[in-house]
Amino acid sequence: MDKLLIRGGQRLSGEIAISGAKNAALPELCAALLCAEPVTFANVPKLQDVSTTLKVLRHLGATAERRAERDDEVTIDAGRLVTREAPYDLVKTMRASILVLGPLLARFGEARVSLPGGCAIGSRPVDQHIKGLQAMGADIVVQHGYIVAKAPSGKGARPERLRGAKITTDMVTVTGTENLLMAATLAEGETVLENAAQEPEVTDLAVLLNAMGARIDGLGTSRLRIQGVEALHAPAVAHPIIPDRIECGTFLCAVAAAGGDVTLRRTRADHLDTVLDKLREAGVQLECGADWIRVRAEGRPKAVSFRTSEYPAFPTDMQAQFMAVNCIAEGVSRVTETIFENRYMHVNELVRLGAHIAVDGHTAIVEGIPKLSGATVMATDLRASASLVIAGLVAEGETRVDRIYHLDRGYDRMEVKLRALGADIERIK
Repeated sequence: MDKLLIRGGQRLSGEIAISGAKNAALPELCAALLCAEPVTFANVPKLQDVSTTLKVLRHLGATAERRAERDDEVTIDAGRLVTREAPYDLVKTMRASILVLGPLLARFGEARVSLPGGCAIGSRPVDQHIKGLQAMGADIVVQHGYIVAKAPSGKGARPERLRGAKITTDMVTVTGTENLLMAATLAEGETVLENAAQEPEVTDLAVLLNAMGARIDGLGTSRLRIQGVEALHAPAVAHPIIPDRIECGTFLCAVAAAGGDVTLRRTRADHLDTVLDKLREAGVQLECGADWIRVRAEGRPKAVSFRTSEYPAFPTDMQAQFMAVNCIAEGVSRVTETIFENRYMHVNELVRLGAHIAVDGHTAIVEGIPKLSGATVMATDLRASASLVIAGLVAEGETRVDRIYHLDRGYDRMEVKLRALGADIERIK
């Protein structure tokens, strides 16, 4: 099992490019199931979760290939699927696998998808997906660990077809919004999604679907209106995956903690407004352009309190990384997690590095200290892994991060990019 060995104390300098967004790539690759023509994507990151999604699509019968001459391009051809079932062995490692449910049900009128797995950061139930599809007329049962769904009898070209409906989810759910959005594109009539997630990744999915011939209004808002169409088609050009705002935010936090002067290319500052505001509050200097961010940090940052919430508020996926910055900041900070009930598993590992953190329910009090000390720590989930890497960059001595397969799920060769900025970090096989 791979590990990372980090020798802390190195300032970061130089420039790197941000990869395509994991949380945009996964639903958009699944959206290729909605049409019978090859769909090409550009800026697709090389991540374990992307590889898992491609395996699921290939199991269904689609061809899914990276171009040899441009390995950031992937073409999905779902013209001849052989099954409507996504099995447990493939789905168990990644919750986003549930995103094949809506497209399969909408295009073929049936689907059998295993209940998903993924990071153990808390409950992420699929009941909102099921509730929304049932509102669109689907007959759904959960049997032997599988969601078994069938569309109602339809009219016109397809004998079974979902029906448009007004759907209000009980909570803001990103994958729920994405699944229902994809399903609604081929439903009969109009679907209105209230309380929809507003994340940039959801908007980018809607942009792709509209390029495929869908009729979606309200992009970037909490109310999406979809007029169902008979069929979708491949876009005329390759669809570029938007930059990964969480990867960008992670590298910004790394510079804030370790110090230095770094320019991040191929990114979108307008997707990170709240994170950038908190970094400025911490004393970090930022300059932003159309597709770049320059970050400069000198000395210890200032402690910053924050509360996670749905976009456009502070993202839960940046909580652990910013907590690592607070560990070596001047002052005391208060971190409140409102999205997941079990997203402080990185705290005990940060404490092993010498951090002073006390957790009371959904709130963590972080007392910043001048120095952390290297130790062996264990990654517990994707973003926790990134927080341990950041802490290791500033810890005295050596830090070993175990179980970095979590990190590989969402970061495209993080150690390579950090090494290009001057970090003393290596992967140990």
